[in-house]
Formats: sequence, structure tokens, C-alpha cells
Amino acid sequence: MTADAFLLYGTHAVEAAPVRLSAGALSADFVNGNLRTIRHGGAEVLRAIAYIVRDRDWGTYEPELTELVIDQRADAFSVSYAARCTGPDGSRLGFRATITSSADGELVFDVSALPESDFETNRCGFCILHPIAGLAGSPVTVEHTDGSVVDTKLPLLIDPWQPFKDIRAITHQVRPGAAAECRMEGDIFEMEDQRNWSDASYKTYVRPLALPWPYKLPAGETNRQTITLRITGDGKAPAVATTSEPVRVALGEPGAALPEIGVVIYPENVEATLAILPLLTLLGPRQLLFHYDPTRGHGFEALRAFARLAEAYKSGTTLECVVACDGDLDAELSGIAGMVRRAGLRLDAIAVSPSVDRQSTPPGSVWPPCPPLENVYAAARRAFPDIRLGGGMFSYFTELNRKRVPAGQLDFITHCTCPIVHAADDLSIMQSLEALPFITQSARSIVGAKPYRIGPSTIAMRQNPYGGATKDNPDGQRIAMANRDPRHAGQFAAAWAIGYAARVASAGLEMLTPSSFAGPFGLLASLGEPAKDGAPRPLFHAVKMLCDLVGHQHVPTAVSDDTRVAALAGRSSMGETIVCLANLTAGEVQVDISGLGKASLIMRDGSERAISLDAGGRLAMPPHAMARIG
Repeated sequence: MTADAFLLYGTHAVEAAPVRLSAGALSADFVNGNLRTIRHGGAEVLRAIAYIVRDRDWGTYEPELTELVIDQRADAFSVSYAARCTGPDGSRLGFRATITSSADGELVFDVSALPESDFETNRCGFCILHPIAGLAGSPVTVEHTDGSVVDTKLPLLIDPWQPFKDIRAITHQVRPGAAAECRMEGDIFEMEDQRNWSDASYKTYVRPLALPWPYKLPAGETNRQTITLRITGDGKAPAVATTSEPVRVALGEPGAALPEIGVVIYPENVEATLAILPLLTLLGPRQLLFHYDPTRGHGFEALRAFARLAEAYKSGTTLECVVACDGDLDAELSGIAGMVRRAGLRLDAIAVSPSVDRQSTPPGSVWPPCPPLENVYAAARRAFPDIRLGGGMFSYFTELNRKRVPAGQLDFITHCTCPIVHAADDLSIMQSLEALPFITQSARSIVGAKPYRIGPSTIAMRQNPYGGATKDNPDGQRIAMANRDPRHAGQFAAAWAIGYAARVASAGLEMLTPSSFAGPFGLLASLGEPAKDGAPRPLFHAVKMLCDLVGHQHVPTAVSDDTRVAALAGRSSMGETIVCLANLTAGEVQVDISGLGKASLIMRDGSERAISLDAGGRLAMPPHAMARIG
């Protein structure tokens, strides 16, 4: 482990390097027992084929592989291994896997699982991920388990439910004249649109969600599943583009204003924030989003603390107010309004959402009791008649997509995102940026031109709508659904935040909240992190760059490879154009910025180091680095 890696990711743990496998034009990365980035002739065919075992809270087991054998030949490969999962009650599930592929374009992934004792799980079996870039809205052929075949399309707007059920095979075009058929055997499969959770994929998974879960795999009963991928048609693959080419950035014409930037403030972090008020002033957010949850003990003292901070730091203020909805709505909301007045809390807006809506209602499940949203919003309007009223979901776009809000009653709509719902590896988190334009486009199809806010949206999960709780992460690992994530403290989070802002810039957001200010989801380091305790994390400097762009017109950017580099540009009222760049990769990237202006790298302490471009106008960006042009 190098010091540089610790600065990048905030952890001494290193991800296992993938093993590149190839068979003719077909290639795949073998990572922790699964296949990633399956390509044919350089074109991504599938994002992953993975054998997944989940616990009762939808957490993912990380089985240790044994007896691993990898045989890479000239035009074929094979892999075999054994693995075991151990449940919290000591129950154990063992499985054996084989993966084979040959130059004829066929790949077979076969797994036989054998519970040593009754084993509880929410899911045990294959997940197949189709990419979204270039495939969203495109034709596919779906074969069902009864043999019927349907020609249809992958959804363009994000489907709130399952676009396809009872699946045996899916076929899509890889390139003109070549098709990929993915055949699934051993259980009943269905597809969900993972863009709901900001995953950059359509996921086909085993066992329909309408069936009960968690469920038990009986001891001694073998469960076998097989995935077969076949590439048919023209075998002449195009030449593979090299990643050594510089990424080119070009600017378009200025458009709408870039969003205001907010930070969320939790009651327990107010005193810490007041103690370091100069840093909040240096950051310069336009909005303070005060999180208030009476179901978790927040009351008058929390509102009075918010009032002290709002008096000390003059900005826009919004109360993110969880509504218990366990009695008379008018009494509950007027009671909160009365406490706000007594506390002297100045508010510009309030966003309300029923507490129960923080828990997801999966397909086939019974919706929990909740007053109609129309009634909740009407009561909030009566209690707070003189400020703006927002609604939506304090969880994720998934919940907003499944429970559509009556937008006509609201002044703005809001939701959050989280990139580690299903996977927590570095690649999956950066790939989640690809899904954001689909989220904003789909949200706009629901709420129209209504003012639209996103956040707080951090790498770590602040709440778990899909289980009993978020996952504790005391050892700072890369864990899905974790309430702490080490990368939040490293340069990785800063690059991800710039990428996030760049991907949603065209949506015309009113406000974007990338993080809290203090605390574990915040912008200041704590003990054991790469930065000194109390010093700004790299994310602080990324958010400051975004704050500095508030009031600028968004200038669209054309980036030749937006999987490697993110670019966000704004033009001031004086005509000055500023471009923020982020390297989204773990390697150095050359960026062609010829004609765009002088460039400087943003260092970990927030200082800027002027960079001389080479003769071709190229900037060398270190891993996950940020740069400013102009």
C-alpha cells in the first residue's frame, strides 16, 4: 500500500487487481469470483455476470475464494473455484463455480450451491448487468420461460418497476451484424432498472421480488444456475480504441444558471459548525439545509440550535422536515411551525416527507399506511403559509419514481441518491455518474418544469430504505449500504463530486447538496484520515469550486471520453469562463485543453499550482485530480 493510495481512497485496503481473460474477440475482467466489463471486439456487451448472496437487509456477502484455478490459453480460458458464506447465526452456504469461454464467442458461467444448514437469504444467484450507455431505449428480444419471444425495447426513461419478468434469455445488438444472447437457467429471472438507484445498468436477477423474502435455502439441497453468453453474426470486430489518446474538452454556448450549492446540517453538528464558522464562510454555500426528524428525538432545542447557526451565517435556509404522520397532520405541522417561531429560526423554505416513505416498498409488497401526500402538503402549507414548500423523497429517486408526488401543490421537488446501494467498488461508484442524466430526465418527466433539487447525496448511505439499518463500517472497508465510507475522506470523493455536478448540470437544478458540512458525511477530516484532524477534506475544495460557480451560466462541455474525465464549465456575468476538471480514474490522464486558457491543479490543501501545457495543449492530470481552467 502506498501513501498516495491512502490519500486517494482514505483507506489502507487495496482493491484486488482484476485478471484480464480473453478468448478471441471476447474479453472479461475476473474480480473476486465474478466477471466485469465483458467486451467483444472492444465493445462492452455486459457490465457484469456476478453470483450474489444477500442477507436479510440486502447486504452482500463477500465470500473468500478457495481452490482457485485460472487457465488462460491462446484462444480460450477457464476458471474454477470454491467459496463459502457464513451467516450471522453460523449457518453456512458453500458453492462451486466454473467459467469457460472459447474463440467462437461463447462464455458459460455455472454455479452449484449447497447449504450445509438452512441458510437465510434475500437473494442467492446470478445478477447480469447490461450497460446503459448506447443501450438505453434500444431494441432487445426477450424469451420467456414458456418459450414465447417478444421484440421490445429497453426503457429510456427509468422504469419504476420491472420492465421484463419471467425471463429465459435476452438478446441485443452489439454492433451492426452482431448480436449478444444471454441465456439464464436454473431459476426464474426478471429485470429491474438499476438506474433508479444511480447504478449504470439494467439488472437481470434471480428470484422474483413478488415472492417472499427473506427465504431459506434448505440444508443439503443443491441449487444450480447457469449463464450462457453467445455472440453471433459478423465476427469482424472493429479496431479497439486506445485509452492512451488524450481526452479532448470543447465548450458550447452558455445556457441556464448553474444551481445553488447547499450543505446539510444535522442537529448534533451545529456546535461544531459554529466553532469553525470561518471555514463555512470560506466555503460559501448559498443554502443551509437543516435536517429535522421528530421521530428521532429532534425538538425545540434542535430548532433553536439551527436558529443560532442561521443568525451567524447568512444564507438561504430550508428545513428538511420528516413528518411522523401518526396523528392529526394539522396539529403535528402547526406544532412544528410554533416551535420554529419560538426558536427564532428564519426559514426561506420547508421540505416535508412522511417518515414511512423513507422505507422502500418493493414490487409485490403492500404499501404501508400513510396519509395521502395531498393531505400532508396541504397541512404543511397551512402551517407554513409564507415560505416555499417542497416535497418528494428524503431517500432516493427510486422512491420518488414509485410514489409520484402531486407536484402542483409544491414549489419544488427533491430527492437524494447514493452510489453504494448495490456495489461499493471504485469502478461501480464512478460508473454511477453515467446514470445521473437518466435520473434527471426521468424526474423531469414526472414533475415537468417544477424547480428541482437533489441531495444530500454522498458516497456513504445516510439511511437504508431497503433494510433495517445501514451497515456499520468501523474498519473503513468498501462496503455496500455502509454508513461510513473511507473514500469520502480521500481525493476520490472530490473527483466524484465534480463528476456528479457535471452530469446533472444540464437538468436546470435549483439546488445541489453534495454533503453535510461537519460530521461523518461532512467536509472536515477526523482522526485517522489522510488530512489533519479538523482540516478540510479534498471534498471541501471540490464543493468550494462548485460554490464559486454559483451565479454563472452553465456552459455545456463536449468531453471525448467522459468515463475518464468530467468537465463542468460556467460563464460569469463579466464574460469569464471557468472550467472545472476531474480525473475519474486511478491512472494519469492526458487532457487536451488547447485554446481553453491557463490551467492549475487543485492541491489537497486547496491551493492551486499553475501547470504548463505541452506543445499540444495537453494537461497531465494525476489520479482523481482536480483542475481549474480560466
